Amino acid sequence: MPTSNDQSRRDYWAQQMQLGYDLIQQVLPFEVRECGEGFASIRDAAERANLEMWFSDSKIAGELDRVFFIREGLVKDLMTIGREMNDRGWILKIEDGYRSKNMQSQLVRKPELFDAILRKCIWENGGVLPPTELVFRRAIVLIANIPKIGTHMSGSAVDISVFRREDGGEVWRGNPYLEMSERTPMRSPFIQADDLQNRLDITAMMEAHGFIHFPYEFWHYNQGDAMGHILGGHPAPARYGPVHWDPQTNEVTPYDDPLSPLNPIAVIEKEVAAATDRAARLP
Repeated sequence: MPTSNDQSRRDYWAQQMQLGYDLIQQVLPFEVRECGEGFASIRDAAERANLEMWFSDSKIAGELDRVFFIREGLVKDLMTIGREMNDRGWILKIEDGYRSKNMQSQLVRKPELFDAILRKCIWENGGVLPPTELVFRRAIVLIANIPKIGTHMSGSAVDISVFRREDGGEVWRGNPYLEMSERTPMRSPFIQADDLQNRLDITAMMEAHGFIHFPYEFWHYNQGDAMGHILGGHPAPARYGPVHWDPQTNEVTPYDDPLSPLNPIAVIEKEVAAATDRAARLP
């Protein structure tokens, strides 16, 4: 039998995921007037500014390297944040930046992430394999399975962690990047008060320079896209939408189908079967 604490965690998780899904329904029709702005290297900008800034060395999915680029118009704000963190005794670590359509599509199907989401969906559903539709909806919220809501695909988002300059230890936020649980939402009640304060202090520094937090992931910040405009209360059309980016020419091309799922429900159904099979083969 689940304990009352188990039930409160399950209820909170389901509530937050529904709120995230409701937010996405607002984002999908929001107007975007793609400005055509190119990209700039976050790493190069940090070196020019003489900032201490770290970058993830893990693969995003399979053998795909992370791409530490963002829209040119956002680099100055990000460097200012990096400087202020250094002055505070912190180091901003960029976990992820721009993602191509192929990268985002593969990320949704990445076994470690997909299996984690499926486990939470089974837990949410009382230990029983849920309908594929539920997994599909959770993947939309947690891994942006639609380009319009995938702000990394707009080149307008970063995932971050923060570390102390003094000893290299992480400024602890309750869990490391990348967590998929009831502790993932920014204001989760299932983390320690000090960890929540760290999340809020980091968020205040990011939002002072226009990077709005995504309420359902404590590591994600974006600016200038439809999601950022809705969360920031800006009714004007957004500047940045999902784009194909040519690194050789620095030209961007808007998506023809920004509302089409990267992985349709039939693909998610196959991934559920594969994840179930993987789980059955565990010792």
